[in-house]
Amino acid sequence: MRRRRSIVLVVAFAAVAVVLSAGSRGSAQEPVTVFAAASLTDAVERIAELYEAETGAAVRLSFAASSTLARQITAGAPAEIYLSANERWMDHVEDAGLIEPETRVSALGNRLVLIAPADSALDRVTVDAGLDLAALVDDGARIAMADPAHTPVGLYAREALRTLGLWGDAAPRLARTAEVRAAVALVASGEAPLGVVYATDAVVTPAVKVVGRIPPETHTPISYPFAILEGAATPAVEAFFAYLRGPEARAVFEDAGFTVR
Repeated sequence: MRRRRSIVLVVAFAAVAVVLSAGSRGSAQEPVTVFAAASLTDAVERIAELYEAETGAAVRLSFAASSTLARQITAGAPAEIYLSANERWMDHVEDAGLIEPETRVSALGNRLVLIAPADSALDRVTVDAGLDLAALVDDGARIAMADPAHTPVGLYAREALRTLGLWGDAAPRLARTAEVRAAVALVASGEAPLGVVYATDAVVTPAVKVVGRIPPETHTPISYPFAILEGAATPAVEAFFAYLRGPEARAVFEDAGFTVR
């Protein structure tokens, strides 16, 4: 009888071990969910590919304007890592108590440029207070820009153009887009003869070219804060977050044109 009880106990413990092991494997297979600014698309996709190849762990990515993502997070979207294109929208999420404050880091920098279609006759221009924006676009033509009412790149661009005294000419000619990649697409298609975008987005397609660089001293420094969201600091999340700050990710970000801090 004692022998039978021992066998039963061994079998029971083995069954529990199998269940726990299966549960552990199931958890390991759950992808880490990352919400990232649209301007990070190519770089973060590449970093996620490298990470998945090295570790076998899955990463789920969602890209949009930082403002859109911040609003989704505060509305309860199940993100675990937030990569913003400016401090303001990270502040918005932090003020709502939705990040792990000790994980917040200002990770990257960027620059603003003026772009035109690759086949445009427009060559290099100096972006300063003497630039005649109206003379660079035909009547009725638009300047593509992510919405300056809320998107980070639009906010930076509006600040720069105001500093230079060019906002009065630019504002009525804007083609406002939901995020920066849409602005690039308008210029690439020829629908807009000019656009103001991040330098890193100007190189994603050969259909556009940089015709001017906006002086960085004309606007708040461009900063990309990263953070783990509140309650999401699992080992899997922390591992990918650390990878985003590691040497492999650094090489990808720098190759894309970002300044790594």
